[in-house]
Order: sequence, then C-alpha cells, then structure tokens
Amino acid sequence: MPVPLLYAATVLVWGLSWYAMEMQLVLPGELAIVYRFLLATAILLAYCAATRRSLRFRARDHLFMALQGLLLFCLNYVLFYWAAADLVSGLLAVCFSTMTVMNIVIGALLFRQRIDPIVAVAALLGLAGLALVFWPELAHVELSGRVAAGLVLSLGGTASASLGNMVTVRHKMAGVPVVEGNAIGMAYGTLFAFAIVLGRGIPLRFDWSPGYVGSLLYLSLFATVLGFGCYLTLVQRIGPGRAAYTTVLFPLVALAVSTFLENYHWTAMAAVGVVLVLAGNLLVLTQKRPAPRVAVAPLPAAGRSGK
Repeated sequence: MPVPLLYAATVLVWGLSWYAMEMQLVLPGELAIVYRFLLATAILLAYCAATRRSLRFRARDHLFMALQGLLLFCLNYVLFYWAAADLVSGLLAVCFSTMTVMNIVIGALLFRQRIDPIVAVAALLGLAGLALVFWPELAHVELSGRVAAGLVLSLGGTASASLGNMVTVRHKMAGVPVVEGNAIGMAYGTLFAFAIVLGRGIPLRFDWSPGYVGSLLYLSLFATVLGFGCYLTLVQRIGPGRAAYTTVLFPLVALAVSTFLENYHWTAMAAVGVVLVLAGNLLVLTQKRPAPRVAVAPLPAAGRSGK
C-alpha cells in the first residue's frame, strides 16, 4: 500500500473507533481491552498460518515483542481508560496527540534520528489546532487533584504508546515484519492486560448484546488488525514523528461523524483549529524525507480520540 493510502486508512479507522469504544463501556475497560486484543491476536495468527508466515524468532526478539505488547497494546489503553474517569474527551484527545512531539524527541534520543524542523513545526500546529477545536471543553476544566491525576495518567499512556512506536523502529532494524511482530506483540499485550484484570479482581463476564459484539468485531478487525498494521508500517516507512501526526487527525474524523450523529455544532474557533491541523498535515505529507540515518542504540531493557 502506498503511504497516502496507509495514512488515510489509519486516520479513518481510528477516527471511527471512538463510537465503537463507547459501546464497549458496558464492561470494565480492562476487560474490554482483553477481549479486543484476544480476538485481534487470533485473527492475526490465523492470517499468518494461512499465508505460511513464520512466527519463529530469536529469544531477544521475543523480549522486544513482549515490551511492545506491554507498552503499545496494554498500558497505553489501560492508562487512558483510567484517565477517562476524570478528564473530558477533548483533553484526552489533546494529551494523546502530544505523541507527535514525544515520537520526535524520543526517536532522536534513542536512535539519533535527526529532528526535522518542518515536522516539529507541523506537530506544534496540529496540537494548537486541536486545542482550538476542543476549546469549549478545555475552557471549563478546573485543575483539581482528580484532573491532575487524569493528566498524569493520560500523558503516561501517551508516553507508553510512543515508546511502543520506538520498539517498532527496532523491529525494522532487526528484520521483524510488521504483521508477525504485531501478532506476537498483541498476544503478549493480551496476557499483560489479563494479568491486570485478575490483579484488580474484575469479574470475568461477557456481553452478548448486538452493540457490544458489533463494536468488538470492528475494534478487533479494523481498528486493531488493520489500524495498527497500517500505522506501524507508516512508522517504519516515514518515521515515528511524521506517522504520529495521524493522532492529531483522527479526533477530527470523530467530530465530523459526531456532526451527523450527535448534532455537534462547529464554532469559528473550531474551524480555525481545523485549518491549523490541515496545514500541519500538509507540511508532514509534502516534506521530502531524507534518507534515514539510524544509528543502532539499544532501547531500555528489554474523548474524541479513539484508537
């Protein structure tokens, strides 16, 4: 798939996933995560078996797959579910979109990737634009102890996702394909999430309602298998900084759908914010990327923002 198609698919499937995630809230968030990634893992493993893809990797590769599973397919989601109890969706969206900056900085620190000034400017434009879009929600936020705790949790979840992106960069250097790496990484992530469910004493149950089952199928097949497949392929092709700009765009897709389904009313400030986001997106996609200069540096041992 060409880069523009990968980019568009990531934004679309994650932008639509917000509504599916709302339907999942009939169960505790941690348990919903287990079911989502358990089904996604089964789909990926079946695909690998059908296409005769080898799932045999070195023990060292498995350590990094487990690390990716913990960071990207477990903690990232669990921390955001916990943060959602105290933060409005707009603030969650802005917090998660700081991954555009985190990926740039962490990529430079871990892999000595050159920071592209234009991509950095695009990231700041995107964050500013998204803040304007959600300003009606953000303006009424009072910094209480619970809100501060929610901010810490959401930024921690974003940092976890960003570090998971860096493991994907390491996978490319080690020759681990995206599909196979995702299949095993999601399996590890599911086990970690299940351990959290057991540790918190959450009762194991399932909801057979059409809304829950339908949203589970969408989140597992499209938002997880397809979404992460496209996004992590982007990380390897255009770099984590540019790929992370999708986190600025998919909240806008969710709001566009909300305009028709939930009678969302656009303001002049929101319109200006969209212009800033699109301007940043234009910079990200039109800026020519220099030949990658990645130095091997080890990783540490080892809302309207659906994803």
